[in-house]
Amino acid sequence: MSAPLLHTVVQIADDHLISGHRLSEWCGHAPMLEEDLSMPNMALDLIGQARTLYSYAARLENKGRTEDDFAYLRTDREYQNCLLVERPNTDFAHTMLRQLYFATYMKFFWESMHESSDETLSALSHKAIKEISYHVRHCGEWVVRLGDGTTESAEKMSDAVQALHPYTEELFEVDESRQHGIDKGIFPDHANLKTQWQNTIDAIFVQAKLTLPEIGFAQTGGRKGLHTEDFGMLLAQLQYLPRAYPGASW
Repeated sequence: MSAPLLHTVVQIADDHLISGHRLSEWCGHAPMLEEDLSMPNMALDLIGQARTLYSYAARLENKGRTEDDFAYLRTDREYQNCLLVERPNTDFAHTMLRQLYFATYMKFFWESMHESSDETLSALSHKAIKEISYHVRHCGEWVVRLGDGTTESAEKMSDAVQALHPYTEELFEVDESRQHGIDKGIFPDHANLKTQWQNTIDAIFVQAKLTLPEIGFAQTGGRKGLHTEDFGMLLAQLQYLPRAYPGASW
């Protein structure tokens, strides 16, 4: 069981690391002081969860690698995060919608993980759910505020929906390793997660006066290490220090 479990734990950790890094890019650049504080704090939540997951992955693998090795010393094809979280910030509307999509999925994921047969992941879920619930509330309020705001803000949020919604299907992809974990009672059934996610997004979009587009072609591939061009630039920034100064420590 350790190999399939390791595979899925790394996927979830990669989602959190890359999502946290994207949010951290707003530090010092947010449109208002409150967001200049809240977005880096949300980034720290996600990176903290990634650290716990990578540490658990290192124990499962048992080959001497550390959380830093997983985070910084892999090639782009070795990262298995979904494409949604690596999408560029573009503007504030894109960032808030991207985080809402991801945080809503993780909220129901962590809630379901309370009952996981894996004690480590179940314990993490009780802490993570408190943090991710705030992310959903914060991002959801902004999606409503922008979608039901000025003509310009509504246009930007509508553009964000068109650009990002095709990436949401990958959140619910189930590969062989994850299915094995579902069968063993470690991970939740993704059909239920998708229903909960869709109901929440629908309710927020009604308030925001937004319309969900039909997905003609779902954008996937991140789970298999096939990433977008933007991911290379992200990884160059993320990995610069440990690759420039191998073994460096504070």
